[in-house]
Amino acid sequence: MTAIADEGGFRPVGEALNRRDIRTLMLASLGGALEFYDFIVFVFFAGVLAKLFFPADMPEWLRLTQTYGLFAAGYLARPLGGFVLAHFGDLVGRKRMFVLSVLLMALPTLAIGLMPTFATIGYAAPLILLALRIMQGAAIGGEAPGAWVFLSEHVPAGRIGLACGMLTAGLTLGIMLGSVMSLLINANFAPQAIVDWAWRIPFLVGGVFGLVAMYLRRFLEETPVFEAMRQRAALSHRPPLVQVVTAHQRAVVAGLFATWMLTATIVTVILLAPQFLQTLFRFSALETSLANVVGTLTLTLSCVAVGWSIDRFGLGVMIPVSALAFLVGGYALYGLAGAHRELLVPIYALAGFTSGAVTIVPYMMVRAFPPEVRFSGVSFCYNTAYAISAAATPPLLANLMLQDALWPAHYIAIATLVGTAAMLLRPRG
Repeated sequence: MTAIADEGGFRPVGEALNRRDIRTLMLASLGGALEFYDFIVFVFFAGVLAKLFFPADMPEWLRLTQTYGLFAAGYLARPLGGFVLAHFGDLVGRKRMFVLSVLLMALPTLAIGLMPTFATIGYAAPLILLALRIMQGAAIGGEAPGAWVFLSEHVPAGRIGLACGMLTAGLTLGIMLGSVMSLLINANFAPQAIVDWAWRIPFLVGGVFGLVAMYLRRFLEETPVFEAMRQRAALSHRPPLVQVVTAHQRAVVAGLFATWMLTATIVTVILLAPQFLQTLFRFSALETSLANVVGTLTLTLSCVAVGWSIDRFGLGVMIPVSALAFLVGGYALYGLAGAHRELLVPIYALAGFTSGAVTIVPYMMVRAFPPEVRFSGVSFCYNTAYAISAAATPPLLANLMLQDALWPAHYIAIATLVGTAAMLLRPRG
């Protein structure tokens, strides 16, 4: 069995990545990309789904509201799914939950692509769609925390930053794949053809690739950290989540506010920015879509670079550097894009690249919790803060932007200051 380095359960710092480590990194990152694609592609086709899964005589605004409500239901289901998967991940094994999460995502995605619409089965259509969306949310709640823990416990301690960076890059790549798929469908099919049948393509493709990812994950091995705990009979005898909230409050506070910083950045710069830029500065949907693809690509590359930098320079250096990056990216995007319309793509590319500093958050969390409750601790912080922030941010900023176009950047700045302060007070691990 691989040697364990310290109380954190990680392998010795001086060890190099071996061929098995590289295979694990690649398979986990690929699975994460496909799973996030499956989750996010829903929002790119929300307009079409609104027409197909609700009554034709329903007002357009109400159809869209209910469709986005279904999208939000996936976010609200994240904590519950994450808590359950993390609970069993700490008790019976990381790998089993890692495989299960991608299966729970692939099956409902495939089902969405195959299911009948309102015209065929009436009100059963939106109800089934809601149930499938909840399943997707439960799966995604366990994916990111489980993957960060799984990879960090496989690689040497001196490569945990790179592992977190590669996995985070995989997740953001999944968002970009959803955006690219939307562009391809809209560019190659007439609007009526999309409504008739082409809307199913992204979901069928995602479901099939998700099943492939699940099959490939079966060849991964359980983490050395969990195997060592099992051999020492050091697994938790109390519910792991109970231990997290009663015995690791400093780590919980740091993880919650750091995740708010992560969510504020990703939601405001990547997910909401295309619509915000159209509303604030009258950019076209095509302009913002293309810029968003470029920004998400630079974000993906930056996650890997930041992960490598954490291993090279340490978290103490990267926390203030990352905070500065968030401020630069947010104010550049919302402060310059309107005045320099011709520079939208490079400005968005800069904002995406600075957002890659979110990699510090999973690194901090996997080091803050001990191995016997690590999965539950990371999952609790990530999913709780993400669900609250992702639900509250869009309506909050939609109203604040009416007063000042820079409010999205101000929001990132506030979350960054709070998140940075919380991380500086984190327990050292």
